[in-house]
Amino acid sequence: MNYTPIIEQTISFVKSELHDAEGGHDWFHIERVWRNAQLIAAQENDCDKLVVELGALLHDIADSKFHDGNEEAGPIKATTFLKGLGIDDSIIDHVVQIIRHVSYKGGHTTGSFNSIELQIVQDADRLDALGAIGIARTFNYGGYKNNVLYNPEIPPNLTMSKEEYKKGNNPTLNHFYEKLLLLKDLMNTSTGKRLAQSRHNFMENFLEQFYAEWNGEQ
Repeated sequence: MNYTPIIEQTISFVKSELHDAEGGHDWFHIERVWRNAQLIAAQENDCDKLVVELGALLHDIADSKFHDGNEEAGPIKATTFLKGLGIDDSIIDHVVQIIRHVSYKGGHTTGSFNSIELQIVQDADRLDALGAIGIARTFNYGGYKNNVLYNPEIPPNLTMSKEEYKKGNNPTLNHFYEKLLLLKDLMNTSTGKRLAQSRHNFMENFLEQFYAEWNGEQ
């Protein structure tokens, strides 16, 4: 099946919808996740690559963080778009489930849906929260929220609920401990785990350097 026209139309739609999005959740984030998803999917024999690509391209089409916490904004927008393309309902339903369950929501919650396609897109999205790109996105979003870089008197909250995670405005550096450093052990696929390890190591080296500079040791 040649689904290139579907992907091309989806890319155009996403670019238009996210043309003025926050820098860590813009088209370039989507493109990186899409590329990551293609890379991982190439190693998986039993996945629907159309579902993977559509899920990756549409996973942040209306991120709840930027829509007053409305977690159905993305699924609704994606459904309307995909129905307009005449996509089969079964594919639409699968993509929507990916959008609903892909994000890390804190609170140590577990989803009610699972598939290899979700696992691939989730790994692809989590990879973009790691390494050099992950660090850049974290501080970009912290600046967007006007959060302080670091405050030694405010420790990371490792037991926060889902609602606390969504509303959190802790120092940006805390996010490394509340999410980023946890992702390596939450990867689903062997490819995702392998790629996550080097990015995780990079972040640990960054933190070591950060503290040394903060404390005037370097």
